Amino acid sequence: MKHSVLSVSRTTGRLTSGGRLLPSFLIVGAQRCGTTSLYRALAQHPLLAKPVLHKGVHYFDVAYSRGLPWYQGHFPLRVGAALLKRRYGQRPLAFESSPYYLFHPLAGERIAHDLPGVKLIVLVRDPVERAFSAHSHELARGFETESNFEYAVELEVKRLAGAEASLIADPHSVHHSHQHHAYLARGRYAEQLDRLEPVFGRDRILVIDSHKFFATPERVYDRVLEFLGVPHMGDPVFERHNGRARPKPLPESVRQALTDHFEVYDTQLVPWLGGEPSWRR
Repeated sequence: MKHSVLSVSRTTGRLTSGGRLLPSFLIVGAQRCGTTSLYRALAQHPLLAKPVLHKGVHYFDVAYSRGLPWYQGHFPLRVGAALLKRRYGQRPLAFESSPYYLFHPLAGERIAHDLPGVKLIVLVRDPVERAFSAHSHELARGFETESNFEYAVELEVKRLAGAEASLIADPHSVHHSHQHHAYLARGRYAEQLDRLEPVFGRDRILVIDSHKFFATPERVYDRVLEFLGVPHMGDPVFERHNGRARPKPLPESVRQALTDHFEVYDTQLVPWLGGEPSWRR
């Protein structure tokens, strides 16, 4: 029944796509860094319009072959946006959150081409914790079959070998391991941000330390609204979403080895954050 409702809704959205909004900003990642929590907080703002059906549309990574009308069909109607503008004196901004956009090699250029002027929000966290959390997440969803985190990390280089070249060579293809098994690669945040900078410029990319977001959500929320040029209206409820219980803690020896691995990449992240990442203090 739910599948039928979603199918009808998507068909309706596609047929009316010309009368719908396109996003003014995107939460593009990183995976397991609090993107859902920020999305839910922003969705409570009356001038921020989330997708009609679900949080992440994943158009610019795995569904680009469906075409822009399909994508636009996921967002609210312009007539509703006009009513909101009349009520609040400012036009609403549509947005979505798909954390694979940051890591996909083609997503940035696709976004820039289809959404001129769009702004990007990126959340980052301790990459060691992110990797460990991602493994638990993919295991629970059935996308990972190796239950041992250390061995899954060892397998990563082999699993991802040639993945980016394959995705670029066949733009409408998908690569299972690139999307679901990039435990260390997705935590090398500066590499991904540096790929976006020439396309968007730094002034259209906001990088948030997710540890600060969870510690002082009101302050970070206000910073996001300032970045978007949207007035503060009401006080959202801040909650953690998509947390997962872990079967056992990460061994200290593994944590230290991965911390050493990420040291140079965390240093490269300093200019993006305007200071040391919180997890290095």
